[in-house]
Amino acid sequence: MIAFIIRRLVQSIGVLLFTSVLVFFGVFAIGDPIQILVPADASPAEIAQATHSLGLDLPMWQQYVHFIGHALHGDLGHSFVFNQPSIQLILERLPATLELALIALVLSLLVGVPLGLLAGLKANSALDRTVMTGSILGFSLPNFWQGTMLVLIFSVTLGWLPSAGRGELGTVLGIHTSLATWDGVTHLLLPALNLSLFKMSLVTRLTRAGVRETLPLDYVKFARAKGLRERRVIFVHVLKNIMIPIVTVVGMEFGSLIAFATVTESIFAWPGVGKLIIDSIMKLDRPVVVAYLLIVVTMFTVLNLLVDIIYSVLDPRVRLEAA
Repeated sequence: MIAFIIRRLVQSIGVLLFTSVLVFFGVFAIGDPIQILVPADASPAEIAQATHSLGLDLPMWQQYVHFIGHALHGDLGHSFVFNQPSIQLILERLPATLELALIALVLSLLVGVPLGLLAGLKANSALDRTVMTGSILGFSLPNFWQGTMLVLIFSVTLGWLPSAGRGELGTVLGIHTSLATWDGVTHLLLPALNLSLFKMSLVTRLTRAGVRETLPLDYVKFARAKGLRERRVIFVHVLKNIMIPIVTVVGMEFGSLIAFATVTESIFAWPGVGKLIIDSIMKLDRPVVVAYLLIVVTMFTVLNLLVDIIYSVLDPRVRLEAA
């Protein structure tokens, strides 16, 4: 186990280094932030001074070397626009994104697993066809269109839920969260639902496929032959054995929920990292974009490692040392 974790950590460092090269040169080769940061009537001397102060007058490879040197000490650069450490800006907004992603993930599991289980147990029935049709819609409908429709129906037409913002925050165990107040919960529902629809469809179809593959197996038939109650057969012998692929998807999709919450946060004006990145891209705030992408890659790498470890807990047959 220890050898596996060490090997994966070394691989992760290599991935992060390679990603940093791609991200840095890709982002820093696009556009000129000086044209946005300085006034239109700035003199050549003022432009040269601003370029020098930001280090943009250095060759690209020197800028990268400086970036890596500072990154090793936990400094991912200063924002051109806010004049603050990039990582500080991201961490200030990360709790809102994590909250949104976590609730979206919970919704996708609470709805997707039961629907997939019912569809798998009632294969080729009207319920199965209805659930599968709904999952296809969840896959197919664009995220921004879904968000617009949710706002139009539940905020504009019915007036049940607010359409923008995070609402009033409360404190639970020292954590500021929207879940601590009713106003915060109402603000959270629509963006979380919009973000969860695709994952909900994915979990539904994955659960259904797992149930259909597991039901004909010998150990399920043997459990029924022993006279076990159907509920025990389903929840102990079937559901437990299909949890490994579900855990894999959930682990990876949680990272994608955080990374790709940008559209949802923009539609619902949710003050998270996604909205910050959109603003930074528009203003060519390169250090913030690079820092965000590297943090996301790190998050995916850590989640991969955690998923592999959870594998061994759910199924002892999995040998991490052989990975």
